[in-house]
Order: sequence, then structure tokens, then C-alpha cells
Amino acid sequence: MWARRGLSLRSLDRTTQALLLRQLYLSFFEDRRFEKASLIAEQLVTLDVLPDVAHQDAARARHALGDVDGAARHLRLAARVGPPSRRAFHFWTLGSLYFLAGRLDESIAALTRAARWGTTDKPLYQAHLTLARCAEGHPVEDLEGVIARLADAPAAQGYGRFVLGHLLFFAKRPAEARRHLEAFVKRTTAGRLAMAIALDAEVVRARETLAAIGRRDAAQ
Repeated sequence: MWARRGLSLRSLDRTTQALLLRQLYLSFFEDRRFEKASLIAEQLVTLDVLPDVAHQDAARARHALGDVDGAARHLRLAARVGPPSRRAFHFWTLGSLYFLAGRLDESIAALTRAARWGTTDKPLYQAHLTLARCAEGHPVEDLEGVIARLADAPAAQGYGRFVLGHLLFFAKRPAEARRHLEAFVKRTTAGRLAMAIALDAEVVRARETLAAIGRRDAAQ
């Protein structure tokens, strides 16, 4: 309501308009009105205020609508127009999108670029690249080393738990995999609503892997 009232005022500068539009976007997104959220995100892109953030928002809405290619287009644009310091993050997000869609060749290509340009979060990007290779059946020589580096990184307490849990699953360490995946699901579903919705696909994948671990345990 307040965002709409603010946007009805005349002579708004572009930055204020963008901030109000983003609040409107978040409201629609949290209400799962993704078509409206997507339309607002496209307006944000047109304003060209923090353009890479606007493209990330647009990608999130398109992904929620099941439009993987539309989301990927926005993420590629985010990498192109954003500052160099955020390029790795945008390619990592693109790689994650393709990974969840099962498009592993494209995921590996995007995650390779993220791992090449990453700095602080490089262990996460490298680990996610390793996970995509594992999922595609590629041999990984240093799986335990990748796991150890991610476990020591700050990202291991956030999204890294999703990646770490699945790497541990591939490493045949189910008890540790379960611990990380359960922690990821709990933290994600109990956190900010917008983030929980944005990570719906990861939560579904984590629960599928937890179910597979349960079946494997029951069979032993």
C-alpha cells in the first residue's frame, strides 16, 4: 500500500522510484503472485538503477514461473551489466539455475566461470561445480578436498549446506549429508519469506535426497 502511494507521487527521482518498485516486487513475490512480480521487475530493469540487482529480481520471478530460459537470460544480463566484483555471483546463480533444471552441461559451463572469477566465495563455487560434475557422472579426483575446503568456508553455514550435503551424499557419508541437508531445510523454511520462496527448488531437492538417504538406511 505504501509503495503504491509513494509511486503515485509526481517528480520522484529514479532511485526513490526504484526503491518503491522493489518493495512492491517483494510484496507480490512473497504473496506468490509471480506474474505481477515479473512485470514490476521488468520496470526495475528499465529504470537502470542497480541494473544487475534488477535482473536478479527478474530472474527470480521468471524461475518461480517455471521459465528457466527467461531467468537465464536475465542472469546473463546481470553478469554483463553488473560490477566485476559481482560477476562470479551472477554466473554462480546461473549455474545453480541450470543445475536444478537438470541441464548439467550448461550448469558446468556457468559454474566454471564463477569458480574462475570468484574470490571470497570461491570454495562454494568450486564445490558447486564439483557437485554438477558428480551429478553428470564425471570422475572427481579431489572430492574430499573440495568438501573440506567448503566446510571451512563461511558459506558452509548458509547455501553451502545444500551443496555440502549433496557432496557428502556422493562421497557416501550419509549421516553427515543428512545433518547438513536437514539444517539447510530448517534454516531456509524458517527464514525470510522471500528467500524461502526463492529457494523452493533447493528445498525440494534436499528433501528428495534426504528421502533417498532414508531408503538406503532402511535397506541396510
